[in-house]
Amino acid sequence: MPKHLTKSTELNKNLLILHFTVFIWGFTGILGKLITITAVNLVWYRVLIAFCTLFLYFKFNKQDLKVSRGTFIKLFFTGALVGGHWILFFQAIKVSTVSVTLVCLSSLTLFTAVFEPLINRKAISRLEILSGIFIIAGIVLIFKFETQYTLGIILGLICAACASLFSIINSRQVQKLEPPVIAFYELLGAFFWITLYMLSSNTLKDLVLPRSNDIGYLIILGTICTSVAYVAGVSVMRELSAFKVALITNLEPVYGIMMAFMFFGDMHTMSLGFWIGAGIILSTIFLYPVAQKQVVRYKNKRAE
Repeated sequence: MPKHLTKSTELNKNLLILHFTVFIWGFTGILGKLITITAVNLVWYRVLIAFCTLFLYFKFNKQDLKVSRGTFIKLFFTGALVGGHWILFFQAIKVSTVSVTLVCLSSLTLFTAVFEPLINRKAISRLEILSGIFIIAGIVLIFKFETQYTLGIILGLICAACASLFSIINSRQVQKLEPPVIAFYELLGAFFWITLYMLSSNTLKDLVLPRSNDIGYLIILGTICTSVAYVAGVSVMRELSAFKVALITNLEPVYGIMMAFMFFGDMHTMSLGFWIGAGIILSTIFLYPVAQKQVVRYKNKRAE
């Protein structure tokens, strides 16, 4: 098989994996609604279950977990960004609404369009900035944006910035390490930093055992929606840039709303705004590669 076809096949496979991963992430909102414990307790159990799942995976497969001290420190502190992202996400929902939080989370694309070239010392792409603006416009149309939730908006924006930073870090680390190893040490770090946060905020004493009906949902959240999805989300970064991953991740609220409608019926109404907003998001995601090719061709012609 020619090299260009092999690369194209690999790219399509990774895009398919990423879309499936984002679909699973969209399901976390459903589980968050069904689980009755507080947001911080939920995140603590989520990370603990995900970490234990990966630990058992390594033990079963007898896979080597050794990394250098420098790599361990990088991954361990990246876990602080991961844990912070999850706590801020659920806290933003608590002090505002799901709608406001998801609109703010859509700024992930814009943050990545700015942070990735700065960290990798490349020129900022106007096309990526424009795509990020279109994504935010699409998600604003989907939801009724309620501007009175100032604290929720601030927490949501910081949450998106954390997600952008650890995605960019992972896109660099995955070139040297296996995705499960990255996920293992980052989840270990996330668990440590979340526990430290709970100790410092005096909320660890309020940690309660989940109810019997919550346990099943927490296991699904910790295994499939976290450990499996996290490894998959990191693995695709060997072929896809952090920006492309961020771009497709914006489908999470679309998938989430559709699943919420299926599970809860009248929880969300599929309004005209939803379909227009979803259309803008989908168009931006699928037209971005086409526009990118045109930009490259234009630059090549100018260089000739």
